[in-house]
Amino acid sequence: MKVGVLAVQGAFAEHEEILSQLGVAYIELRNGEDARQDFDGLILPGGESTTQGKLLRELDMFEPLREKLSKGLPVLATCAGLILLAEQISNDSARYFGTLPVTVKRNAYGRQLGSFYTEEQFGDLGKVPMTFIRAPYVEAVGEGVEILARVDQNVVGVRFNNQIGLSFHPELNGNRKIHQMFLDSINPT
Repeated sequence: MKVGVLAVQGAFAEHEEILSQLGVAYIELRNGEDARQDFDGLILPGGESTTQGKLLRELDMFEPLREKLSKGLPVLATCAGLILLAEQISNDSARYFGTLPVTVKRNAYGRQLGSFYTEEQFGDLGKVPMTFIRAPYVEAVGEGVEILARVDQNVVGVRFNNQIGLSFHPELNGNRKIHQMFLDSINPT
């Protein structure tokens, strides 16, 4: 198994560290040639969605990744990654991959000063640590979208087929449960 990690901006190194701890090979996706390689799953990290979207296009990565996602490539998308996957962004006219039938709100918890940490129930995994940094949340879910987590009644974790979208950063807390759930979706037992 090999996972592609979008490595143009944001918290990609922290995801790579967890993959290493779990014994999973990964490739950093930095250009179109990287994006056209074969890999079994994709991580879209947190960071700045506008910058990531711009770089995806400038570096010739957008179309090859969009095609892989539309064909069902498993993906774990955190924070900015969730925005990249969303069909709609309620407070921004930008659209990116649009493969996840949700509407998200960018910076829903405010700016950097609105960042926070909590532990909440996540699907069947029990309580998991959640770090929110200028985080979006999901305002509406489409048909077939499973809600995995809420914080203060706001949807912060969803799954649609083999796409997992999170408002928070699971890579920052040393807990590997969500990454393992993602890997299990790539290689079901």
